[in-house]
Amino acid sequence: MTVDIAQSSARSVATIYNSAVAAFAISAAWEIGALDELYRDRVLDTAEFAERNDLDVLSTTGLFRAMASVGLVRRENTTVTALPRFDVMYRNKSFFHWLGRGSAELFQQIPRVLCNENRQGDYYRRDPAAIAFACREIDEVTYAPTFWNAVENLDFAVTRVADLGCGSGGRLMDLLRHFPDASGIGVDIAAPSLDVARKEAAEAGLSDRTEFVRGDVLRLEPHPGFDGVELVTCFMMGHDFWPRDRCVATLRRLREVFPAARRLLIGDATRTSVPDTELPVFTLGFELGHDLMGTFLPRIEDWESVFEEGGWELIRTNRIEMTVGEVIFELA
Repeated sequence: MTVDIAQSSARSVATIYNSAVAAFAISAAWEIGALDELYRDRVLDTAEFAERNDLDVLSTTGLFRAMASVGLVRRENTTVTALPRFDVMYRNKSFFHWLGRGSAELFQQIPRVLCNENRQGDYYRRDPAAIAFACREIDEVTYAPTFWNAVENLDFAVTRVADLGCGSGGRLMDLLRHFPDASGIGVDIAAPSLDVARKEAAEAGLSDRTEFVRGDVLRLEPHPGFDGVELVTCFMMGHDFWPRDRCVATLRRLREVFPAARRLLIGDATRTSVPDTELPVFTLGFELGHDLMGTFLPRIEDWESVFEEGGWELIRTNRIEMTVGEVIFELA
């Protein structure tokens, strides 16, 4: 009996280790296109894929060996077949990318980041372009249905829109496709993300209707591009508004720099109270990551207590709460 328990414990520990490696493999395989190809065709020859894309064969096959170790695929030499669990993982691939590519350095530096003497200034680094890449799909998985329902229920014509924390510009471009007579402006603090946004807007034929400017949403200054904006959206960065005093000041500032705004839609994660043993994908990484970054994660009740003081009227609270307490607030 003792031997069985020891063997079972050893297997469980190996699964923890192998899962960590598999998480990195998933994010890499998505970025190189192998994950999409396997999802489409159900079978992938990793050697052929590597040679076709000028990749190292042994390392490319190793990515899928890591996935096979946790039951996502079946591997026979270089031939990989998707198993049922693969589809569940594929729907959540952007969460792995957020962790394994966008936030890898932050988690690598946990021992240093934990020390209070080091938690000063810009004491951590993440990859903003990788974060933006992941967040575009995270948005589609979590916020999009509720967001578009709110857009459809607007009681005014939209001719100009602003997206704050726009990342690679996906939401802004989607809105301009939805409102073919509108123009828009995206604001983000990360120059690499804005470079991607401008490139993708050009490829989509939307350059003449879009403008992307670098700016700190928490300290936003007036800009000619903000004139006439009726709809303001801000997704997956609202927690950066906090703590409370800064949140109120930011909301007031948005009221000033967007004087024509008739609706502000804020979509973001909130602090959850899920039991430790029942945490879904993403919740643990998101909350621990933001604790490490010293970012306060408000509860829904915290948000609802600041809108009136910040100069906005709360029309509706849309609770999504799929993984990280997602919510969309509709403000007028």
